[in-house]
Amino acid sequence: MKSKRTGKPVFFVVLILILALTYTAFFGIENYYGDTRKVYFKGANDIRWGIDIRGGVEAVFSPDKEEVDITDDDMDAAKAIIETRLVNKNITDYEVYTDSDNHQIIVRFPWAADESDFDAAAAVQELGETALLSFCRNENKEDVILSGAEDIERAEAGVSQTDSGNEYVVFLYFTDSGEAKFDTAKRELVNQKISIWMDDQEISAPTVSESVLDGNSGTTYINGMANAEEAKALADKINAGSLPFALTVDDSKLQIISPTLGSDALRVMLIAGSIAFGIVCLLMILRYRLNGVVTSIALLGQLAGTIACISGFFPNTDSFTLTIPGIAGIILSIGVGVDCNVIASERIRDEFKKGKTIDGAIDSGFKNALSAIVDGNVTIVIVSLVLMGAFGTPDSFIAKIFSPIMSLLGSSITGSIYSFGYTLLVGVIFNFIMGLLASKYMLKSVSQLKFLRNPWLYGGKKNA
Repeated sequence: MKSKRTGKPVFFVVLILILALTYTAFFGIENYYGDTRKVYFKGANDIRWGIDIRGGVEAVFSPDKEEVDITDDDMDAAKAIIETRLVNKNITDYEVYTDSDNHQIIVRFPWAADESDFDAAAAVQELGETALLSFCRNENKEDVILSGAEDIERAEAGVSQTDSGNEYVVFLYFTDSGEAKFDTAKRELVNQKISIWMDDQEISAPTVSESVLDGNSGTTYINGMANAEEAKALADKINAGSLPFALTVDDSKLQIISPTLGSDALRVMLIAGSIAFGIVCLLMILRYRLNGVVTSIALLGQLAGTIACISGFFPNTDSFTLTIPGIAGIILSIGVGVDCNVIASERIRDEFKKGKTIDGAIDSGFKNALSAIVDGNVTIVIVSLVLMGAFGTPDSFIAKIFSPIMSLLGSSITGSIYSFGYTLLVGVIFNFIMGLLASKYMLKSVSQLKFLRNPWLYGGKKNA
């Protein structure tokens, strides 16, 4: 069967797209109107680097009212405020500790990407504001039913008995005004969603069931929790929006954290990474000739795509916090990309030995390499998802998927490991796009150029 040829312009179109992505992903596109900076596409300069690379801030938060009777649950709820705000800003490399005896919360997090003054007080100011909690009709944030301490007295994680057995729930306790408002609204909301918002972040969207109509305010609850930890986390967030105090920062205890590896570590890593990438591309070209050239272009596209997902390049996304393990994830994904192209190039060589033509060898080579490439990449994707589920924030989508398993191992949130899983996952996804698809069509396209119709350039023998 004659193989279907790919048009000659395809190589140049893909090349131009990869080069454009590379330039914009690394340098971004921005404009200045006087002192106002307008960013169209974020670049590598907009990446928020982890504490280990760029350092950060350590702050101590305390309640602003000493006369209020503060419980351990109040401190957990206050901690939830800070964690929610950090996660909303895509800051995954953070540490939050609660000192219940002294009513203090110690927070460590990295500098913002655009931080130039390194003003610790300004960096923590936003995290200390009182959170605004609201219950809204469906998922319309503007249609508020209940709000904050005015209507919500407290939330409490617990277990409810149902016909199918026990399930984890969050019990809601309303104030007098909140009870009146909810009684009025709940009959209209049966089988509809009531979304719960913390500031501008939706933290839950349960459906109002028929059973709510027969209960009182003390037995109203939110169900659908996978485990006790998830129920406790949601209860803490709801309580965070109804705290009887605000959080303040003790300026005398503000500290600037120096990067673990020193201030020159990032520059050294970038230089070393560039040299290593260049050497890998050179070796691929020397070994696999034209296949190596195409591989190098695909690897550049894979790297650019990964950087774009980290920098907040795509619309409505924030910069991801990149740590040393995160950089290791990028490097490992590049290695996987090299392996993908090596397998394909070796299979193409094997096809030439069977007497195939250039077109036939390329088609059969990629076809025969497909199963090995997919198996290896899918395995890494699964590992990446498990790492993100185990070491990510409890309310993330992936964490909820793995929560039944991870709850058996105890709570463990480490932003550095999460960063490794994220960059590895993103890198492997772009490896599928660049190493499997772009490489194949670029190679098939360039092989149609008359002056490149020599089997030797693709791993075969020279034309006689």
